[in-house]
Amino acid sequence: MFATIYQKYKPYYKENLHLALPIVGSQVGHTLVHMADSIIVGHFTDTTQLAAVSLVNSIFILILVIGLGISYGLTPLIAQENGRQNYEECGRLLSNSLIINVLIGIVLYCLVHFGVLLVIDHLDQTPAVVSYAKPYLGLLSVSIIPLLIFQTFKQFAEGLGFTKQAMFVSIWGNALNITLGIIFVKGMFGIKPMGVSGVGWSTLIDRLLMATVMCIYVLRSKHFKKYLTHFRITFIDKVRAIKIIKIGAPVAMQYSFEISAFSGAAVLIGTIGATEQAAHQIAISLAAMTYMMASGVASAATIKTGTNFGKKNFDDLRKSAIASYHVILLFMTCSAIIFVLAHNFMPFIYTEDLSVVAIAAQLLIIAGFFQLFDGTQVVGLGVLRGLGDVNIPTFITFLAYWVVGIPVGYLLGFKFNLGVNGIWYGLTFGLLTASVLLFLRFQNKTRTLKESN
Repeated sequence: MFATIYQKYKPYYKENLHLALPIVGSQVGHTLVHMADSIIVGHFTDTTQLAAVSLVNSIFILILVIGLGISYGLTPLIAQENGRQNYEECGRLLSNSLIINVLIGIVLYCLVHFGVLLVIDHLDQTPAVVSYAKPYLGLLSVSIIPLLIFQTFKQFAEGLGFTKQAMFVSIWGNALNITLGIIFVKGMFGIKPMGVSGVGWSTLIDRLLMATVMCIYVLRSKHFKKYLTHFRITFIDKVRAIKIIKIGAPVAMQYSFEISAFSGAAVLIGTIGATEQAAHQIAISLAAMTYMMASGVASAATIKTGTNFGKKNFDDLRKSAIASYHVILLFMTCSAIIFVLAHNFMPFIYTEDLSVVAIAAQLLIIAGFFQLFDGTQVVGLGVLRGLGDVNIPTFITFLAYWVVGIPVGYLLGFKFNLGVNGIWYGLTFGLLTASVLLFLRFQNKTRTLKESN
């Protein structure tokens, strides 16, 4: 049976992986920035500062995914127009996306500086943790603007099937971020030790350079000349802007509902104690790594789906999407096995505090169980995004994480006294709900398209 399935979908596996693997490398870059921050701070400072990284990342990622979600609105539109061979429209869409993303970056920066930095004092967190968190969060908020410029050109290139370049930029950017992070945090080459603020500075410098390099590549590469004939940095069109936002805003909400659930969980865990919060940061950063890999597969599914949708090739569309599901199931199964088998050893990557390691090891077992659900739900979102179907999936994510995940986690964690483990069980139920409902939505939409063709 497996041999028959493999032969049927073999061409799609190859196409999808060829497209997906560079995106995986690029997507992992976002997570590696925060993962590297956690490792550097965990090894060169103390548990309190590691808890500060956990608090900031839990809050900042919620702000960040709003911008990332808006930027993702460009990709399916570019893929669809490319499938229709409407090349001039791609340049017009890029112009509008760039302006939108810069404005969103400025708004998010203001939201952090004039909102979050004031509210953070009232989240019932350990005072020492908050004092370290504030300057770090302030630096990350500035980095949103160059990151969204990078995202604009990255999503444009990936929508056209050029996925390797953003991966290389991300790899070199992360190498720079890690190097500068160690120098700034530890204090080397005559630089005074900065502690947790050091990784904030390294991240900001990294993102400024990544935005510059990606912008130059797209605007000067011969691959994009025919697409950029109508690109103007001052061009803004109401119809196209709304078109981008109508996809990007629901995508931002999808990410926000999921990430905010995990951020909400981190805040709840912070009320238990700094040790539990530091353990949560370790486990969630490892789980986030596999999630971002799965997100790379999902982004490739968005591009292939969008291109096939533009060509009205609905049979290939469905087969390609199913192949993406197969790939992610295999990958996340392997990830789950690694998490379960190595749960006692992986926390030592971040810290040698045995009390933190013991709690993180328990959480990694739970993370192992939700790997399959996490992978399939993000691929489901990716496929549906390629179809332009974003509103119902947005409702599904809200239902899964805020009607199921967080309430169940609170109930198990505090009412049934399961603590941090109970909160993570709730998150697992949320991911399961999202995975099942999004798969049913995918089946209904793609079968309807195929039958109507």
